[in-house]
Amino acid sequence: MKIKSFIFVFIIYLFTVFSISNAQEESRTTFWEVQSIDTMKYSRDLAREKLNVRSFDAVIDQQIKAIAGTGATHVAVGTPYDAEFLPMLRRWVAAARKYNLNVWFRGNWSGWEGWFDYPIISRANHIALTEKFILNNENLFEDGDIFTACPECENGGPGDPRHNGDVSGHRQFLINEYNKVQAAFEKIDKDVKASYFSMNGDVARLVMNKSTTENLGGAVTIDHYVRTVEKLVSDIKNFAKISGGEVVLGEFGAPIPDIHGRLSKAGQAAWIESALEELVKIEELKGINYWTNIGGSTQLWNEKGMPAPAVEVIKSFYKPLLISGFVKDRLDRPIAGAIVKNNYRSATTRSNGYFELPYLKNDSLLQLNVSAEGYLDEVLNVATQNQQVEITLVKQGGNFVYYLLSFIKMIFSFRH
Repeated sequence: MKIKSFIFVFIIYLFTVFSISNAQEESRTTFWEVQSIDTMKYSRDLAREKLNVRSFDAVIDQQIKAIAGTGATHVAVGTPYDAEFLPMLRRWVAAARKYNLNVWFRGNWSGWEGWFDYPIISRANHIALTEKFILNNENLFEDGDIFTACPECENGGPGDPRHNGDVSGHRQFLINEYNKVQAAFEKIDKDVKASYFSMNGDVARLVMNKSTTENLGGAVTIDHYVRTVEKLVSDIKNFAKISGGEVVLGEFGAPIPDIHGRLSKAGQAAWIESALEELVKIEELKGINYWTNIGGSTQLWNEKGMPAPAVEVIKSFYKPLLISGFVKDRLDRPIAGAIVKNNYRSATTRSNGYFELPYLKNDSLLQLNVSAEGYLDEVLNVATQNQQVEITLVKQGGNFVYYLLSFIKMIFSFRH
């Protein structure tokens, strides 16, 4: 019986060792869940002018291809939702799908702010139109998209709650619309975020208390431009504190001349790089939309598609360097569900023990903190030139079989 038990245990060990696959599953590890670049100057402002210009498709393709090349997960499209502009919206969406990008829909009904001479619409009309739009255009959306029904809503309809005194009405409108939009996407069985109601930072301070944030999906989205990186960081942390939620930068960019001064292209790149180096450290920040790709002082490309130096800066953060590896036990068995943390992010190991974590190009040494239920925690310093590491955790306690297998492994290791 002892011999049979030993043979059984030995077979288990051999099966465990040789069945572990180190194949890396296809993944996309990023600093932020949402990494977007905005196209408003073309996708909204030229929506009517270029509506029947077929050659404009080449412009759309060029812009979307360039945005995809930065490592963006999303492209923000500002085309209005009105029936007149639906063919234009479809052209932008088709290009995004071609380059494997999700779409952040940041349009609106033209009547909300009076775009293109449309008559002003009410809150009730806005909600009804939005629900119908989603239900009638389900093939426009894909899982992972974001739909902002009313970006910077304070700029239209009944007006800005800072000035009209209707804070409670504004809050309730956003909540009612969020609920309708969420329900509509559930009806068409699409996993689309409906919670990113972008707004001016001062409006967010007034409107987005903890109750409102919770009722809007737990995120506060700000279109925010400030002079210094320090101010930007402190504002984001403050928004997270007062709202009790995550923070998304619905618009972020530089330079705005009245705020940042007139920066050179090199100065623009330096400001953006210094900002992103600090933003990656903010745990509450879940997404960024750079405003804008082409057009205006913050543009990343000129009208001929030539990139500014800031494009490479954006790319270095949207496509970060990665440290990866496997977490296993002393029997070389993969540990699934282990938590691996570095200075910026945490990752959970997959079924084969594999993990990936992003880091910055200036990091030569990373501290990894590793934990898993039933195992002793491990802290180790890893040189980033070692692109892949193996981490072994020691089991807490353990039974006879475990120690016997450990002993067998030790013998095999010694002999080889």
